[in-house]
Amino acid sequence: MSLRRDPRSTRRRVMSAALAVAVATVLAGCDAGAETPQPSVSAPAASAPTASATATPSAPAEPVLVPEGSADDNLPFFTAVTEEVWASDRRAEGRAYIDALVEAGFDKATMQVTQDYSTVGNPAESMQFSVLWQEECLVGQVGPDIGEAITRVLPALQGGTVCLLGETRPIDW
Repeated sequence: MSLRRDPRSTRRRVMSAALAVAVATVLAGCDAGAETPQPSVSAPAASAPTASATATPSAPAEPVLVPEGSADDNLPFFTAVTEEVWASDRRAEGRAYIDALVEAGFDKATMQVTQDYSTVGNPAESMQFSVLWQEECLVGQVGPDIGEAITRVLPALQGGTVCLLGETRPIDW
């Protein structure tokens, strides 16, 4: 007597088993109190969740001025100040960026800013401002043609004495 199995019944059993595993996996991830399904993981019974495993992640700290830090260390703070002015109704005023940076703790004597208006009196398509920081420069660029505030750390120019070349506006206020 031969024990031949019908290939269709074997296929049905395999499909049924696969479906059962899929349903069990979905049901194992369901929990009325959970916000997102979690994969089923078996852990030893003696292990209990720790406080750090259940704690919610804290928000990243706000950037701050790092007086003894490098230009790279201060770029996040410079960027935050720049973006705050960019989001305001004074976004097209070079003075607004300089004033905000001074208020944030940067040294006005190390700053440069380009003109707010072109030579024919139109608003500048792009405006730059900078802070010389330990032979490097924190440089910001804003304007309607830019679309968003852009900030970078760049090397200082002219022997480490300036950040922007060309005609800049006197910061005499």
